[in-house]
Amino acid sequence: MMITDGVEDEEKWLAAGIAGLQQNAFYMHRALDSNNLKDALKYSAQMLSELRTSRLSPHKYYELYMRAFDELRKLEMFFKEETRRGCSIVDLYELVQHAGNILPRLYLLCTVGSVYIKSKEAPAKDVLKDLVEMCRGIQHPVRGLFLRSYLAQVSRDKLPDIGSEYEGDPDIVTDAVEFVLQNFTEMNKLWVRMHHQGPQRDKEKREKERNELRDLVGKNLHVLGQIEGIDLDMYKDTVLPRVLEQVVNCKDELAQYYLMDCIIQVFPDEYHLQTLETLLGACPQLQPSVDMKTVLSRLMERLSNYAASSTEVLPEFLQVEAFAKFNNAIGKVIEAQVDMPIFGAVMLYSSLLTFTLHVHPDRLDYVDQVLGACVKKLSENGKLEDSKATKQIVSLLSAPLDKYNDVVTALKLSNYPRVMDYLNDKTNKVMATIIIQSIMKNETRISTADKVEALFELIKGLIKDLDVTPDEIDEEDFKEEQNSVARLIQMLYNDEPEEMLKIICTVRKHILTGGPKRLPFTVPPLVFASLKNDDLVEEEASTTPNKIFQILNQTIEALSDVPVPELALWLYLECAEAANDCDLEPVAYEFFTQAYILYEEEIADSKAQITALHLIIGTLQRMHVFGVENRDTLTHKATGYSAKLLKKPDQCRAVYSCSHLFWNDERDSMKDGERVMLCLKRALRIANAAQQMSNATRGSSGSVVLFIEILNKYLYFFEKGNPQVNVAAVQSLIELITTEMQSESSATDPVANAFFASTLRYIQFQKQKGGTLGEKYEAIKV
Repeated sequence: MMITDGVEDEEKWLAAGIAGLQQNAFYMHRALDSNNLKDALKYSAQMLSELRTSRLSPHKYYELYMRAFDELRKLEMFFKEETRRGCSIVDLYELVQHAGNILPRLYLLCTVGSVYIKSKEAPAKDVLKDLVEMCRGIQHPVRGLFLRSYLAQVSRDKLPDIGSEYEGDPDIVTDAVEFVLQNFTEMNKLWVRMHHQGPQRDKEKREKERNELRDLVGKNLHVLGQIEGIDLDMYKDTVLPRVLEQVVNCKDELAQYYLMDCIIQVFPDEYHLQTLETLLGACPQLQPSVDMKTVLSRLMERLSNYAASSTEVLPEFLQVEAFAKFNNAIGKVIEAQVDMPIFGAVMLYSSLLTFTLHVHPDRLDYVDQVLGACVKKLSENGKLEDSKATKQIVSLLSAPLDKYNDVVTALKLSNYPRVMDYLNDKTNKVMATIIIQSIMKNETRISTADKVEALFELIKGLIKDLDVTPDEIDEEDFKEEQNSVARLIQMLYNDEPEEMLKIICTVRKHILTGGPKRLPFTVPPLVFASLKNDDLVEEEASTTPNKIFQILNQTIEALSDVPVPELALWLYLECAEAANDCDLEPVAYEFFTQAYILYEEEIADSKAQITALHLIIGTLQRMHVFGVENRDTLTHKATGYSAKLLKKPDQCRAVYSCSHLFWNDERDSMKDGERVMLCLKRALRIANAAQQMSNATRGSSGSVVLFIEILNKYLYFFEKGNPQVNVAAVQSLIELITTEMQSESSATDPVANAFFASTLRYIQFQKQKGGTLGEKYEAIKV
């Protein structure tokens, strides 16, 4: 209720002030219209007396001030006209000093002073010096700040600057600078004084009010920044030391932060670079509570952009040793501000790293130095849990990747992994994912075992459990993480088998620490990355391929802990085929043996058996490395597995697929027509048995499709020239299918009908096509 009352009272006081101001302004205008100088001064002084109030907050006082400001502009125009009509500006300057109250007197003095300078009847520097000194008469913070703000406003276009109409002797710029600096100093003192006035309980409200007034003080620095005559020497010798002296000595957190930011924003980049030591030297002297991380970050950002704007300025950065000065200053600020949160320190180092990458991209030693300083600070706190700090660390570690577009460069930084060690498990994974994304985006090849070792140390958060177990991780997140590792493994490659062997051993060592849940994701890509080496087939004396296959055998064996027998079987077969291409019969046979053991002992599900068996048959059919004995052993087992499948249709299809094991178009030594026919006849017997069972149980023709599938196998081998699959055999099977489909006990099967009709059309097409094949088909009657 008290707050509400206070707000309502303030509105009443403001309304009363505006009413009084407007009433006196009315009489002032009437006096101006009748050229009555005496009354104009009288009513203008009464109007300005409304600004003597202490009851308004800065925000409300500003409303009142702006109304008075508008009226003063009209009064100033009247004074100009008076001087044109012959009124002495010197007399007028003396006359306004007789106003009864000091505040109206000083506003009027500033207004007449503006006209006085324009008249050039006195040097601008003398008038300005007089005004800035006389304004000391107002020591009330709010009233004094607005009065001096008015002085700055009316004088800014009348400063004795180079090129201005008020330029006099060569040193005249010094007078302009002196005036602005003096006004700035007095305004800052008034502004800081507000902090210490009033009861402690109103401190928060006062600081809010002070924050609203900061631009009044900052305008002085903006004016300084626009004075043409301030060259680098003057800035270095006078302006910056004087401003920094005021900033440091005021010992006020809000003022120090705001004014340091103003200095950075309003003065040229070149000046900052050439006075870096002075500017940075002030930083550790500021109050411990000042947000130096933001101030320094903005300064580094400005200078980074300056460096990026032109390569011609880069020698300046080296000449002034910008990096060393920033690095030293940051260390001192962190040391001085003992209560600075870890987030602040990390943000400073992150900004310094960004600066370094922009200005000195070729100096990896500088980058590593920043990371090392960050490690030293992090070592005081252990693992990072603060979310803002960890986010900054991710930004810090991502910067070199974004700059160099090459993770290999980051691997050269000895302190890079040391920074990552301070991340918690969750953030470590985020950073590891970013590293992998960088590698994939830039298609970076990691081609030595040493680099692979360093890389896997960096991404260990994805390779093995650090703080949590996989069971505590979201399943989808876990899969995505492991898939990213799988993609990474494909980027590890070297044409030299010896080095590739070392890479494989290094990757294997790391992924085997990941636990059984990760292996199904990481083992397959390692196997395929190992097998894609074009130089795996070396001279016979080389033992490298044998060693690689031996390691792969042991690696796939690790999947038995999961267990995922179907995956392991597939990988064994892939390795067998690769060994076949290397003409390594014993190795290929060993991989097949392992696959068969898995099939027999681990794969019990009937659907999984069917898939696995067709995979075995397909791979075995492509193998050429086996001698007669080994091949007979493997094909005998495959056909044996086929006949033992649970369902007759599955048995039939597996058995007729085995017929391809005895016929290879490219190798005459692997063409055995009799054994092909044995497989096909065996498949027919199984199909017949399946058909009889089907007729007995359902009276349907579901198994006729098997006969048609076998017919298509007959036609395949018939075309390939297998002497055992002759016209009589094909004709006999066609008639058998026709009879079965016309049988009264068989229901109509649209699928079988369409399949059979398509097969017969194919035979007819070959006849019409003619040629050698057409002549062979001519004898078949359809």
